[in-house]
Amino acid sequence: IGDACRALDLPVTGGNVSLYNETDGKAVLPTPVIGVLGVVEDAGNVVSRVFPAEPVEIVLLGSTRNELGGSEYLKAVHGLIGGVPPALDLDRERALQSLLVEAASKKWVRSAHDCADGGLAVTLSECCFSGGPGADVDVPAPEGASDAVTTALFSEGASRAVVAAAAGQTPAVLARAPALGVPAAVIGRSGGDRITIRVNGAVAIDVAKSEAEQVWSNGLSRYFKERVA
Repeated sequence: IGDACRALDLPVTGGNVSLYNETDGKAVLPTPVIGVLGVVEDAGNVVSRVFPAEPVEIVLLGSTRNELGGSEYLKAVHGLIGGVPPALDLDRERALQSLLVEAASKKWVRSAHDCADGGLAVTLSECCFSGGPGADVDVPAPEGASDAVTTALFSEGASRAVVAAAAGQTPAVLARAPALGVPAAVIGRSGGDRITIRVNGAVAIDVAKSEAEQVWSNGLSRYFKERVA
């Protein structure tokens, strides 16, 4: 944590690390919670995670690697909590953050969302929720993955973000990214009322946006309902 703060120039204002807490007599996973203070010099440069209403090109910043350890996929689908977590390269992360700040301040992007819990499939879906349009994308399969489709969709590899390029600004994003050492590629467009994700051209997910959002937005209530039942 200290290395990350120094690499990213982050001032920590406080926090808590839960290592031994329990709920219902069961130990919770170790959970650090960190407070970070930042300043947005121009509130007009702030972008949300949601794709704009009009169709735009979707750009993936960063690369997906063969990393499924510690993922929500393993926990939710296979009931496994384990494996080697994704590697973190702080130089790569700093480059990505610098690019995102510059792209927002220069109005190159209309939205931006980090790839974190759930991987790329969840990130893309969340960009469509809360009033956004659907999306149709095609992403590459990570090299060396035994299950390329699953890894492409649910790897939680670090230093990745999905952005919606502003009209006519895709070339600016694609030119600046490699100059900073950030992989970047157009993976599709927003629009319509479905979320369609292809991996190497083959459809892996094709679902109505409304259906996916209902499942996503009712996760907490569904969890407690199942426990009561």
